[in-house]
Amino acid sequence: MKLYVKIALFAVIFIAVAAILAALYLFSMKHSDIKKAKPDFEISATQLQKEFEYDETKASIKYINKVLEVNGTIASVEQKDNNSVNISLSTENHISSVICNCPAISDPSVFKPGDQITIRGICSGFLMDVLLNNCAVIKNKNQ
Repeated sequence: MKLYVKIALFAVIFIAVAAILAALYLFSMKHSDIKKAKPDFEISATQLQKEFEYDETKASIKYINKVLEVNGTIASVEQKDNNSVNISLSTENHISSVICNCPAISDPSVFKPGDQITIRGICSGFLMDVLLNNCAVIKNKNQ
C-alpha cells in the first residue's frame, strides 16, 4: 500500500474511534440537578404561554432547551405509570396550559389544584400546551 493511503486510512480510523468515544461519553452523562441549575429565564406560566401563542417561532428560539423557572397556579396533577408526575399550570387561555413533567416526586398528593407553585425545568416546545421536562419543584405553598 502506498504511504498516502495508509495515512488516510489511519486518519479515518482515528476519527471514527474518537466519534464513538465522544458519543459514549455524551450518552452516559448524568443529567445535571435541575434544582441547582441557574435558570435562563424566570417567567409566569401565563406570560410563557402568551409568548408561544403570539409568535411560536420567536418563543421557540428564545426558550427551547433552556432552563426556565415558571411560577403559576396548579390546574391539575396527574400521576403517570412510570412514577413521574405531570403538573399543569393554568394560564389565561382555558385551552392551553404549561405542563411540567416531574420525574422524581415521591408524594404527588401534596400538590393541590389552586396552589401557587414555582417549578424549574427544561422547555421542550409548544403543542397546544407549553411543555417542560425534567422538572423540579422549587417552591410550593404547602411546603
